[in-house]
Amino acid sequence: MTNDRPALAATVQDILRSIAPEVEPGTLDPTRPLRHQVDLDSMDWLNFLVALHERLGVNIPEADYARLVTLDKLLDYLLERRVSKG
Repeated sequence: MTNDRPALAATVQDILRSIAPEVEPGTLDPTRPLRHQVDLDSMDWLNFLVALHERLGVNIPEADYARLVTLDKLLDYLLERRVSKG
């Protein structure tokens, strides 16, 4: 997986659609809370974060969950973690 933001966004949206198939990626506002836009409950959100870890190889500690509110913040976090991973 590349550190290219558009490619990462497409992968994240693909993973999101696997949890919530009704999601229309083009309608997501990257600055609004993601969970509210796609109506994910706690279990769906956890499944989404686990799927991100499995697919991207990025560890997301529970202490960081609160930082991942919007799609933009999630992408920033993933890019930062991927770069620091080397």
